[in-house]
Amino acid sequence: MFGDFGKMLKMAGEMKRLLGDAGAKLAASQYTSQAGGGVVSATVNGKLQLIDFRIDKAFLRDCDPEMLGDLVKAAVGAAQEKAAAAAAEAMREITGGVSLPGLEGLLG
Repeated sequence: MFGDFGKMLKMAGEMKRLLGDAGAKLAASQYTSQAGGGVVSATVNGKLQLIDFRIDKAFLRDCDPEMLGDLVKAAVGAAQEKAAAAAAEAMREITGGVSLPGLEGLLG
């Protein structure tokens, strides 16, 4: 009986280590997306935080503020989706594809 419990504790410790390693790797990763044919570019880290943002200077001369806002949201959202997908894939690798309640969002 205690052998199974000890095995579970060992597995939990290993999962905790793997989650920490994956979280650190994701936090150091960068995900970039563009919108408007490259007019706007956004880069986020694995924690979905915006770390770089660029707008083509030529576009700024004649840009429509509403269109610029849409492009900004599109670029940032797409970069965040890439980061979230990477976190979900890392979680699937750690858990072997099993969905474990309470572990969502631990990596990003």
